[in-house]
Amino acid sequence: MPVPIDDNAQPQEMTERDGSADEQADSRIWGLLFARVAITTFLLTVAAFIQVKGTESLSTASLVSVYSIIGITYGLSVFYALLFKRVKNAAVNINIQSICDVMLITVLVYVTGGIDSVYSTFYSLVIIYTVLFLGRNGGILIASVSSILYGLLLDLEFYQVIHPLYSVGSPYSFSAGYVFSRIFIYIISFYIIAFLASFVVEREKKTRMLLSEKVSAFDRLDLLHRSIIESVEAGIMTTDLNGMIRSFNRAAEGISGYRYHEAVGRPVDDIFPGITAAMTQQQDDAKPRELTVVSREGKSMIVGFSLSSLRQRREEDIGQIWIFRDLTAMKEMEAEVEKSKRLALIGEMSAVLAHELRNPLASIGGSVQILQRDLALDGTDKKLMDIILRGKDQLESLVRDFLLLARSNPNARDVIDIREIVGDIIDAVRMGPDWNDDITIEQVWCDDSRICGNKTEIRQALRNIIENACQSMPDGGRLTVGADYAAANGNQEYLKIMVADTGLGVQKELLEKIIEPFYTTKEKGTGLGLAIVNRVIESHNGKFSIESDIGHGTRCTILLPIK
Repeated sequence: MPVPIDDNAQPQEMTERDGSADEQADSRIWGLLFARVAITTFLLTVAAFIQVKGTESLSTASLVSVYSIIGITYGLSVFYALLFKRVKNAAVNINIQSICDVMLITVLVYVTGGIDSVYSTFYSLVIIYTVLFLGRNGGILIASVSSILYGLLLDLEFYQVIHPLYSVGSPYSFSAGYVFSRIFIYIISFYIIAFLASFVVEREKKTRMLLSEKVSAFDRLDLLHRSIIESVEAGIMTTDLNGMIRSFNRAAEGISGYRYHEAVGRPVDDIFPGITAAMTQQQDDAKPRELTVVSREGKSMIVGFSLSSLRQRREEDIGQIWIFRDLTAMKEMEAEVEKSKRLALIGEMSAVLAHELRNPLASIGGSVQILQRDLALDGTDKKLMDIILRGKDQLESLVRDFLLLARSNPNARDVIDIREIVGDIIDAVRMGPDWNDDITIEQVWCDDSRICGNKTEIRQALRNIIENACQSMPDGGRLTVGADYAAANGNQEYLKIMVADTGLGVQKELLEKIIEPFYTTKEKGTGLGLAIVNRVIESHNGKFSIESDIGHGTRCTILLPIK
């Protein structure tokens, strides 16, 4: 079945990508929330360690303020999580979180030393994650807010409007040049970080976009490749250098009977036993080779194989490509065509031969009748005359068989009752030389055994089958004759006629040959009996089959269309 390719599938792909991007943004926001909690927990651990160790690096007021800021951060993290569930706009959420984080960092810097605080580097973290979420404009906004708050904090300290909690009681010893240079350096660093981070983020987005386009193009190419491989009616299988199957298309599944997941990873000889050795013996791998293989269901098939190397761009062999096709039906069709040609040739020869024999036989028959009427024969002369008449009758019977084999006439049809015809044939066979009184006859008939056909030809076909059955039981046996309705084939129904005996049987290898003209296993047979049966049934659009087993008898089945 071909795999459909929708050239207008881009909107659906974009929708799927947008949905994936939204999910990725959501996960990154949750990651930011957890990272904030982790950093806050780290600060809490550091503050607790300082307090436990009793170090004098931070005043009691500073430690209390740090604990307060940490507690506020935990509270804000809960607030951010609740806000994110209510407001799905990522830009609004990130802006709120970034501004609040900058304000908390400013307070943290104030309580841990102001101009001397090491926590001023946290501004850079806020700027970077803002750029990751909101791009360059978001980063510049937070860089500006950070610059304003940090510069305002240092200015208020310098002008003694506020005093850092970290150094309460200590004189302020920083000059104006140092303070303003520090403010300037930090402001420049904030914007540089914003621009560098935005540059990296934009390059990452472009790279991701190009990668996404390449992946999309690869996916479409892969889809096209799979569509082509799956649409091909021939089986296609690839193996590595060790003979392990790596790919298996749908046609290969149908031919072998193995599903894809059952075949991949297994040696090719597990699927087609002995195929590797058979193909190795072939000189030209590219030339198709016909081999008889057995499918998973045990069915014998004629499969055409061709083998070629699987190479990389560097012309390095990485495996083999197997292309194969089930040729069983084609071979059967070729056999039927060849058989039809032979039968046509035999039919033409039979027609000519029958024509050439009929006129002399008519002359001989007429002459013998005149002599028999005018002469008073007795003794040896009478026996010789009877021999001539029997020979003439045999030749006339052979001519009739030739004509029936050569020119079947199914168009001359009438409604005929198979049961009635079989009854007449059995009565005639009982009086013939092949009848044995130890033969019992069993008849099983359906309600209506009528069909439309040529009565003379159908009678001759059934007579040939019944006579063969009686001849195969020289010591007696059971002859079963009957008819039943066969399964409907489309709108056509068939009458199934069965003739079975318990005689000697026929070897299985001879079943295909005995329906060919002039092939016989009998000493006095002409080999035309079953050939005529097959020709008559085929001319009536029916089917004829034989099943036999040595010592257990033979069963002949005829399917004739009722209408």
